[in-house]
Amino acid sequence: MTQALPNVPVLPLDPAIKAKLEGITTATLTTVLLKKGLRKVWMAGTTPFCHTGKRQVGRAFTLRFVPAREDLATPASWASPISTRAAIEAMPDGVIAVIDAMGSKEAGVFGDILCARMKKRGVAGLVTDGVVRDGDGVKGTNLPVWCSGASAPASVAALTFVSWQEPIGCGGVAVFPNDVIVADGDGAVLIPQDMLEAVVDAAVEQEHLETWLMQQVENGIPLPGLYPPNAENKARYEKETGRKA
Repeated sequence: MTQALPNVPVLPLDPAIKAKLEGITTATLTTVLLKKGLRKVWMAGTTPFCHTGKRQVGRAFTLRFVPAREDLATPASWASPISTRAAIEAMPDGVIAVIDAMGSKEAGVFGDILCARMKKRGVAGLVTDGVVRDGDGVKGTNLPVWCSGASAPASVAALTFVSWQEPIGCGGVAVFPNDVIVADGDGAVLIPQDMLEAVVDAAVEQEHLETWLMQQVENGIPLPGLYPPNAENKARYEKETGRKA
C-alpha cells in the first residue's frame, strides 16, 4: 500500500481524571453527555467479551479496516509496513485500541497472538464493533476486550486493514485519536477530548446525586418528583450533602 505512515502522537491522560473515570459508570457518562447535547457516544456492538469486571479508561488509539479487496487482503499484507502488527508496535502504554471493523462478523480483526502482544505492551483494552478470533486464546491473554463476538476466519477473509491514528467510526460513533474511552459491563463510551474535564466534573456530581437518590428509593420515597428531582428534593439533597444538585 502506498499511503504514508500515520503520525498522531498520543496525549498523556491526567492520572487524577483517569482515577475519577474509573469510578463512574458508562450509564452515568451517557446521561451527562446527553445533557451536553451528545447522543451518539455509546458504541453499538461493544459487548464485554473478556474483562475482570474492572472499568477500563484510556486514550483512543484508532485502527481502521475497509472491505476486503483481493489484491490487498492477503496473508502477505500482515508483513506490510501498514499492518495491524505495525499498529500494535505504535501503541503506547495505557491506550485503548478502538477498531473500525464496519460491524463485520465475517472475520476476526485480532486473535490471541496480537492480543497477547498488546497486553505485553501495556495496552489497557480493545474495543471494536467487529469480532475477534481464537476466542479462548484471547480470553487467556487477560487483555480486556469489548466486541460483537467471535469468528474463526482471519481478518483478510472479509476486511482490509488500511491505517491507524485517524478518525474512524466504531459502532455508529465518530472516534478521533486521543478521545477518551471508558468501558465497563455495559459497553464502551466515548468522551470527546475537548469536553473531557467538563464531562468528568459533571459525571462525578451525577454519581453523588444518584447515590443519594438510591438511598431515597431504599427509604421508600416515590419516584415522581424524586427522579429527576424537583426543586424541593434538590434543596433537600443540597442541605443533606452540601453538594450542588
